[in-house]
Amino acid sequence: MGRLCGFAAIASVVCLFSISACTDSSAPEDTPTAQPPPVTTTRGTDQDRTVRLEFGGKQRSYVVHTPPRYQESAALPLVVAMHSYPGDAAQIATTSGLNAKADKENFLVVYPEGYSRAYNALICCGTEDDVGFIRTVVAAMVAEWKADPKRVYATGMSNGGDMSFKLAVELPGTFAAIAPVSGGFIGAKAEEESYKPAVPVSVITFLGGRDRYNGQFETGITQWQQRLACAPAAPAVTSAKGITRTTARCGDGSEVQVYRIPEMGHGWAGAAQGTLSEPDAGVNATDLLWEFFAAHSK
Repeated sequence: MGRLCGFAAIASVVCLFSISACTDSSAPEDTPTAQPPPVTTTRGTDQDRTVRLEFGGKQRSYVVHTPPRYQESAALPLVVAMHSYPGDAAQIATTSGLNAKADKENFLVVYPEGYSRAYNALICCGTEDDVGFIRTVVAAMVAEWKADPKRVYATGMSNGGDMSFKLAVELPGTFAAIAPVSGGFIGAKAEEESYKPAVPVSVITFLGGRDRYNGQFETGITQWQQRLACAPAAPAVTSAKGITRTTARCGDGSEVQVYRIPEMGHGWAGAAQGTLSEPDAGVNATDLLWEFFAAHSK
């Protein structure tokens, strides 16, 4: 499923290091490396650095944003933010506004970049071992950037939103919660009854009524809740523009919260600028997902 977005570029100083890694994306429960490889960074700005590494025989990269109050000795929450296809770190950073949110709330953000601007998510669009790559990125953030392993979260838009569901299942014990925005639990793997998180992962998601993939996303979130024995969703909370929110508690102790936004297309709810922005959606996905993340830890 191709989902197009505009191109953006990152201007930052690059640091290089190499690791060896396998590319077996068929193993759903890859074991994290015992000790992430050392990271040597060169400052691009006071708060943003780009890290480049060799993974699976390919050059990969990710961008780290640190808040102004960042101290290397302090364990901060970490949000892994993933772009749409085709996209990059600058694109999702601009659209989501997560850097400003991180500066205000004091958390780390890391933006893994998909190979050839795509992630190998549940239904498209890449072919690399992105589960293994993001596992490596999270391990480095915990070891080198002092992220709190009990407060690691994932969000993404479109292809990146699909990827967040895949990570919740295939990296058990890594994420406390995920927040797919205009993304879904879809594709061949999602159809398998056994494909579900082995460890509780709470979900907040944002679905646009005018999104051409809305039907697939609705089917997917229903399957997710059925598979996890979630109780019937609490009565919807209705707000302006006909927006509803349902909350369900699941058998494994996780929570599923769904915002349905009738007037939104395929984009990021409340984004004021950037690719796939939806400034008139009626809710702000960035504010709401951080509020949700802050209420969940492992």
